[in-house]
Amino acid sequence: MLKELVIAVQAYFRAHKFIVRHKLWKWILIPGFIYMLLFMGGMWLFWNSSGSFLEWLFDVAGIKNWLDSMNNSFFNFLFITASIIVRLILLFFYFSLFKFLFLVAGSPVFAYLSEKTENIIEGNEYPFSMQQLMSDIWRAIRLALRNTLWQTVYIISILLLSLIPIVGWITPLIAFLVECYYYGFSMLDYSTERHKLTPSQSIAFISSRKGLAIGNGMVFFLMHLVPFVGWVLAPAYAVIAATLSLYHPDDNP
Repeated sequence: MLKELVIAVQAYFRAHKFIVRHKLWKWILIPGFIYMLLFMGGMWLFWNSSGSFLEWLFDVAGIKNWLDSMNNSFFNFLFITASIIVRLILLFFYFSLFKFLFLVAGSPVFAYLSEKTENIIEGNEYPFSMQQLMSDIWRAIRLALRNTLWQTVYIISILLLSLIPIVGWITPLIAFLVECYYYGFSMLDYSTERHKLTPSQSIAFISSRKGLAIGNGMVFFLMHLVPFVGWVLAPAYAVIAATLSLYHPDDNP
């Protein structure tokens, strides 16, 4: 898996060279700006709503009153730490829902970018077909919905685990890796779909290459640490990097 992680990370650097060499900027910037606006609006909504949700949750559970009655600094420290951890996990849950909506809306552009990347590498041409495009979009919706449902199950389980003192401190890392895997999965699936793998075959194929999926999703999320520029470039870079990660660097795209 470590080798696959390295390949996935290196693929982003290859993707940048690929984009510059083949002048793909218009396919990068337009969906990127749309993604940035949606991301900024979604983050604002999440940050305001998550604080209110946590206050309601702790009030219903009676945790605040219990802490006040205990008047113990160590318990207060655990409470503050747990609040931060729960908010981080809720952030990943928000990403899961946001990602599902954006992947569905952006699937035509992502499918095109993945296809064009492979065309340039191999010289293959896939003639445009509206029927095939609608089929690709429907497949993307089904797989994104399937992945979102599984992610929801995992995130809820992780959220419950996070409430356990000390043990729950590792849960943000687990949630991060789960989110990375499922995003990378979606990016890799554009290539497997084009090669006529069924959804079940695609799941098996990508599951045997978890490092590629996790590595792709990891760099995608880390790019969000660079305000504005990272938010614009992250989606398209991810799909091109995912396509390139399935090819050997010596292929010289």
